[in-house]
Amino acid sequence: MDMNEIKEIFFQECEEQLAELESGLLKMNDGDRDPETVNAVFRAVHSIKGGAGAFGLDDLVSFAHVFETTLDCVRSNKLEPTQDVLKVMLKAADVLADLTNAARDGGSVDQARSRGLVKELEALANGLPAPSAAVAVEAAPKAAAPAPTDESGFQPIPFSFDDDFGLDEEPAAGMPEYEVSFKPRSDLYAKGNDATLLLRDLARLGEMSVHCDVDALPGLTELDPEGAYFSWTISIKTDKGEDAIRTIFEFAEWDCELDVRPVAAGGGSSDDEELPMVPVPFDLSILDEDSSEPVAAAIEEASPAKSDTAAAVAAAETASNVTQLAAVAARVEKKEAALAASAAASAAAAQNNAAAAGVGQTIRVDLDRVDRLINLVGELVINQAMLSQSVVENDNNGASSINMGLEELQQLTREIQDSVMAIRAQPVKPVFQRMSRIVREIADMTGKSIRLITEGENTEVDKTVIDKLAEPLTHMIRNAVDHGIESPEKRATLGKNPEGTVRLTAKHRSGRILIELADDGAGINRERVRQKAIDNDLIAADANLSDEEIDNLIFLPGFSTADKISDISGRGVGMDVVKRSIQALGGRINISSKPGQGSVFTMSLPLTLAVLDGMVVTVAGQTLVVPLTAIVETLQPEASAIHSFGANHRLISIRNSFCPLVDVGRILNFRATQANPVEGVALLVESEGGGQRALMVDAIQGQRQVVIKSLEANYTHVPGIAAATILGDGRVALILDVDAVVGASRGQSLKAEMSYAAVG
Repeated sequence: MDMNEIKEIFFQECEEQLAELESGLLKMNDGDRDPETVNAVFRAVHSIKGGAGAFGLDDLVSFAHVFETTLDCVRSNKLEPTQDVLKVMLKAADVLADLTNAARDGGSVDQARSRGLVKELEALANGLPAPSAAVAVEAAPKAAAPAPTDESGFQPIPFSFDDDFGLDEEPAAGMPEYEVSFKPRSDLYAKGNDATLLLRDLARLGEMSVHCDVDALPGLTELDPEGAYFSWTISIKTDKGEDAIRTIFEFAEWDCELDVRPVAAGGGSSDDEELPMVPVPFDLSILDEDSSEPVAAAIEEASPAKSDTAAAVAAAETASNVTQLAAVAARVEKKEAALAASAAASAAAAQNNAAAAGVGQTIRVDLDRVDRLINLVGELVINQAMLSQSVVENDNNGASSINMGLEELQQLTREIQDSVMAIRAQPVKPVFQRMSRIVREIADMTGKSIRLITEGENTEVDKTVIDKLAEPLTHMIRNAVDHGIESPEKRATLGKNPEGTVRLTAKHRSGRILIELADDGAGINRERVRQKAIDNDLIAADANLSDEEIDNLIFLPGFSTADKISDISGRGVGMDVVKRSIQALGGRINISSKPGQGSVFTMSLPLTLAVLDGMVVTVAGQTLVVPLTAIVETLQPEASAIHSFGANHRLISIRNSFCPLVDVGRILNFRATQANPVEGVALLVESEGGGQRALMVDAIQGQRQVVIKSLEANYTHVPGIAAATILGDGRVALILDVDAVVGASRGQSLKAEMSYAAVG
């Protein structure tokens, strides 16, 4: 693996760390004060800084260092994470992401903004001392400052490098003890690491004492400003194990001399001090058989002890003092107990580490490889369908071994397809998190106070869909904040909360994913929208439009209600992009707006752009595929169940309730007149807009798993048709857009001139 590959892995990890950083900051902004959340945020910045230092990304390292220092003040309770503080940190997270992208792509960032945030972060870190420290300063008498040593006013400030790091816990009995020798090299500081922060992280593992060795520090004339002269000897008692200690130094281990040694139980404890060495008279009576029995018994009892007690036992063998022997035996027993406790703690820590390592193991795979695998699976599905079709056409028996083998092949193909699609399925959380930054930036530019609430972030959808969601969502967010939410002053006048709310929600429904963007703003001013459309010659002045049709005018190219062009809006290239992007994904978008209460934009998208389960039907000689997730049940209509309603509408009675009957062939202009329902089959479907419809088709051919082929990419958008597929006999079949057909049955006309041309 070359350096470029390693660097690419680093940037991939940076994306995960940045997502973790923003997620944690948003939790803190919502009132979460869990120390683990704060630690996760700190670790994210620390990891980015450590990796960036290894690759010499100085701008990223320096900014992350200041950010990390401020976060450390929050961790140590020296800085209260108020809304104002978190606002600065969220902006800092945005700049950190920009610096990461610039380092990866070779771009640049706004240096003025970066420097401004550095000053804000430093002010937070230095200007807000912890409450306990403030009280201590007030209570303690103020020491006289040393006199200036020269005309510049320089005042030396004495301080100690031996720091207890604020730890005053009582030592835990039986806790394993380790001695850590830590000597940084100059490269450690050059890469942005800080020995003090490392030691503070280490202090959180347990009780710790630190001694700094400054003997290598030269005089000022020989001092190298970029040199490293200090080293530390740390004694720490912790039950986390040696691996936890080494993890603290994982980003610095190549730039320092590090030695971690377990200390034998009692090795340095005041309760375990060696007995004083005093002259012991040699008593020849111990050579007698009777008198040697106590000594032999003591030696036998002490034999399982570790080697560090051998000298004490040997000394006891020559002692004639029975008290001395008893003391030795007691010490041996105590050391054995302590060693057993230490071994048990180390085993428990190793078990925990092994358990943690076994959970959530992942591998990184290039997305192109997954795409190729999905394409191959799609071809496998098509070939399996063709093979099955050929066997069915040439085998009248239907129970041959070939048919049985084909059924097994179909099951295996389905399992492979499900497994491959699960690989591409990803939660929408990364896209939703990106919207948080958009909201913050637009709110700052417009002077509005906006709160973004996200729900359903773990809803999974195909990676291809996620990649194409960012652009339409960005335009919708900008539209909601700029046009939808009122100014704080106006909201207060209307009796609303000065802080506007934008809610972003994702959920599964009927085999599709629904993404809703709702705001509590002013809603759509339909009179203004209509007038703007007339002024721009988009509609006729005497056009009779429903509220829904007026709302959809905002999707027309070049349409904008903004009075002036700004950095945010006014050019009319936003919402039309949204509609085109959604349609390219095989989806649709709907608007629901109430004046004075806000608007809701609903996007309906397929879960995957690869395969789907469908029912193959025949309509006016054409073969269509109806997505199986939209079908509730199939019916064979009877004449007594069909009822006319008005001139052109019919209803079907289903279990004492009436449901509109929709002739699919007539809606798509496959035929000029409505077919006889009794001669066909009704598919009871449930649309996303609510309610049920009975779609009338001529016949059902069967249920198939089909590979989705985009009409947008290969032909053009066809109203009423979602996509196309290849059947087992090689023919092309169109996949029905159920919601579009249901909408057309309510009076929303499809473009007749395109519909039949698409299938002819």
